Amino acid sequence: MGSEHAKARDEKHKRYLEAFVLRARRVEEHSLAADWDALVELTRMKINLRFHNGEARIRYGLPPEEVVESAAARLRPILLEQEDCFHMKALSALGYICRAAPHDAEWIRAARTEWRARVKPSTPEESGYRIMLSNTSTGEEHDLDAHRLAMAWIYGDVVHHDPERRREGDAFGLLDRFRAAVPLVAWVMVGTIELLNYIRALNEAGLLQLRQEIFGEQVTLKKTVWEEPAEMYYAPVGTEVPSSAMTPLPEKWVPLTEASDMSSLRHRFAGQLVHVESSSTTAQPPHLEMSKPSARPKGNSSGHFAAREVPWPPPKGWKTALSERG
Repeated sequence: MGSEHAKARDEKHKRYLEAFVLRARRVEEHSLAADWDALVELTRMKINLRFHNGEARIRYGLPPEEVVESAAARLRPILLEQEDCFHMKALSALGYICRAAPHDAEWIRAARTEWRARVKPSTPEESGYRIMLSNTSTGEEHDLDAHRLAMAWIYGDVVHHDPERRREGDAFGLLDRFRAAVPLVAWVMVGTIELLNYIRALNEAGLLQLRQEIFGEQVTLKKTVWEEPAEMYYAPVGTEVPSSAMTPLPEKWVPLTEASDMSSLRHRFAGQLVHVESSSTTAQPPHLEMSKPSARPKGNSSGHFAAREVPWPPPKGWKTALSERG
C-alpha cells in the first residue's frame, strides 16, 4: 500500500512539473522575453522623474498594452491554484524531490518565499506603492495598492470581467491599472522562466526523469502561413462519412482535382471553402512551420544556476574575464 501511495505521489509531481514546463516554454517564447535585460528592467517599477518650470513630472515608458495582455493570457494558468501548471505546485514538487539536496532545497524555499511576496503580498506595503485619490467636491476617497490595481487590470480588464475587481479599480482609470500590472506581469514571466531553467538543469543532471519531448515539443507558432501536400476527397451532402482515418472511404467519395467543380464546396456560414490559386502565387518556396528542438535557456537574472554550470545569458564582461583567466 505504501509503495502504491509513493508511486501515485511521484506521478502527481511529475505531472505538475511537465505541465509547468510546457506552459512556461510558451511564456519563454513570448516577444516580451526576447530581450531578457529589458524584461527584468520592467519588473523594477522604475519612475522617471523630471522637473519642468518647477513642476515635478513623472514619465512612464511601457510596452504596448496588447503585448502585455497576451503575456498575461499565457501566464494566467501559472497563476491559478487549480491548474496543474500552477507555479507553486511545480515548486512543491521540486521541493519534495530535492529534499535531500541542501543547495537545491534552499533555492526552492527562497523561490517560494519570493513568489508569495510578489504575486500574493500580505500587506499593501509589500506591493511596492499605493495610490490615494480624493474628490474635493464629493468627499469621496479611494486607496488602492499596486498589487490590487494590477489584479484589477488582469482580472477586470483582460482575462476576465470580474465586476468586483473592476469596481475596485475603476476610480483609478485604465492607465493606473495597466501601469501597476506591467511590473507584476514582467516579474511573473521572469520567475517562470528562471524556474523553467532550473527544472531544465535538474533534468539534465538526471534528478527528475521528465519526458524529454516536453522540452522540444512545439508550443507556439512562429509563422501562420504555410503550405503542405494533401490528398483531398469530397462527396455529396448526406454521404456516409469515414469511420476512421485508416478505413477505406465509403462509396461516392472522390478525389479533389484541378478538374473538380469547386463551386459545390460551400458552407452555409463560411461560404466558398476551397479557393484555387494560380501556380504563380506559390512560385517562392513556402514557409513551413516545423517543430524545432528547444533553444538554450534565456533567463537567469539572479545567478541561481551557477552552481549547476548553466549561467545564461552570459554576464556582461564575460569575454574579458575569460581572457584574464588565461
